[in-house]
Amino acid sequence: MGHLNPLSQISKETAMDVVSEAHRISGDTAAPDLSDRDEVFKETEQLSEEKQLELNAERIEQLPPSGQDEDEESPEGPPRDLEALAATLSNDPLHSVFSKRQKWFIVFMVGCAGFFSPLSANIYFPALNTLTQEYHTTSSVMNLTLTSYMIFQGLAPTIFGDLADMAGRRPAYIIGFIIYVGACVGIALQNTYAGLLVLRCLQSSGSSATIALGSGVAADIATAAERGTYMGWVTTGPMIAPPLGPVLGGLLAQYLGWRSIFWFLSICAGVFLIPFSIAFPETGRNVVGNGSIPSQGWNMSLLNYLKTRKAVRGSPSNDLSRPTSRESNRLAQQSLARQRRLRFPNPLNTLKLIREKDVGMLLLYNSLIYTAFYDVIASLPFLFQQTYGFNSLQVGLCFIPFGIGCFAAPLLNGRLVDWNFRRVAARLHVAVDRHRGNSLHDFPIERTRIQVAYPLLYTGTAALLAYGWVMQMERPALAAPLVLQFLMGIALTGAFQCLSVLLVDLYPLSPSTATASNNLVRCLMGAAGTAVIIQMIEGMGRGWCFTFLAAVIFVTSPMMWALTKWGPGWREERRVRMEKEKERMVVEKDSGRNT
Repeated sequence: MGHLNPLSQISKETAMDVVSEAHRISGDTAAPDLSDRDEVFKETEQLSEEKQLELNAERIEQLPPSGQDEDEESPEGPPRDLEALAATLSNDPLHSVFSKRQKWFIVFMVGCAGFFSPLSANIYFPALNTLTQEYHTTSSVMNLTLTSYMIFQGLAPTIFGDLADMAGRRPAYIIGFIIYVGACVGIALQNTYAGLLVLRCLQSSGSSATIALGSGVAADIATAAERGTYMGWVTTGPMIAPPLGPVLGGLLAQYLGWRSIFWFLSICAGVFLIPFSIAFPETGRNVVGNGSIPSQGWNMSLLNYLKTRKAVRGSPSNDLSRPTSRESNRLAQQSLARQRRLRFPNPLNTLKLIREKDVGMLLLYNSLIYTAFYDVIASLPFLFQQTYGFNSLQVGLCFIPFGIGCFAAPLLNGRLVDWNFRRVAARLHVAVDRHRGNSLHDFPIERTRIQVAYPLLYTGTAALLAYGWVMQMERPALAAPLVLQFLMGIALTGAFQCLSVLLVDLYPLSPSTATASNNLVRCLMGAAGTAVIIQMIEGMGRGWCFTFLAAVIFVTSPMMWALTKWGPGWREERRVRMEKEKERMVVEKDSGRNT
């Protein structure tokens, strides 16, 4: 999968410096002959291989026999599990050095960060009528604040995603949240419609970056074998916020006024930013590799900074390994820094991904699922107020079943995605390595992910169809649409997550940019869908309107079959093309250096 190995990234010139420094520190008077760079580089490789063999030997001794619990002592020595033995003897670097506890902390923080963008979009719904009256305008004009929010929700991640893949995740997160908090405070204080419209766009730009960045972080720390579980939790926040936002908004608007909504958002974001700045580590693989290379500058958290200072102060003056370790870290940091030239983020990188056959098809179908999902949410206040005569607070409470379904989706779907990966790998006799990751070069990852999406997709489509005809009745039992909302929440959210994981699998080295392209397409299409959903219901009728949405998803579902059949070939064509482009750039760079 193209992991960044710090040792493999060091050039021969760097290797010469490392060996010379090691001999100097150790006091070896017989300095090595540095005239032959190949021999020097071989020496560094030999040292790293010997160290790896030592580590392998220690791991074999520590592993229990097959079927024995890891906590029990093994009297029989090496493991009988060939898959575990193959993973143990691998010389490939670990995909991530973060512990399982650290990974769950990272995923929790990322999921919370992703909660803010859709929360800000939907918590605003109950206050629309009040704002329309306060600013003496019409509902259609006020709805422009919703449409503009979704447009910037799609555009902003194209910049932040490229920034995160280039400069790291932490800087992009912090910049986004600073913009978001400032916009929330501004909205709470402004008194004009123009100010509201502009600041809502700014609020969307700051918060929407978190969705693209979350998938990037998941790809940084999780291999393909465990990506389903982690990606499921990363996308939990963005998926449960739409149905839960109106509940919070209705409570705040009714009892504290509409301005309290934005004070609430600014306080929550500010509180979240404190532990994030203190403890959240940099995970970007072009900055810290697999996490083994220390971060520096604005990529360093406060805990990392204090830990580094303590290590420097606590190292004894006669400790010969400390200077060598610091020098190797510095050289690895320089090597990665040379590969990532800082530049202004290029949003066109997102558009380049859309032109790829497999990615474009995947983005289109994923956006159709999202549009149907969001149309149900956007039309719920209108339908339930007309059908049951509910007020804003009662309508907000009706979003709870939808939210429960969205929250349950990652609990079930993430583990199901990872289980199916192991099942397919076992049938192909491929050993799953959770620590170093598996190469997806010859692995049918498209079929593996889409197999899980199919039953969820058709279940959600059936529930969408039934929902339309239930709401067509004059006054159906309230339980019926609420149960169908729960089914749509768990099924459509699960299908969306499966395809989002596949998108990251297709672009593991630029996951934030890939997710930004997904965000761009789905938000623009979702904005168009929510703009016309009420007119569709009034013109077509409730039953036929949702029948049309379900038919669109069902009729276009053969695109998933096409991805399963031709996707691996398209992926291989892209890999070969990118390899040739990389070789061409290397040749041009060498020729420019010689001239």
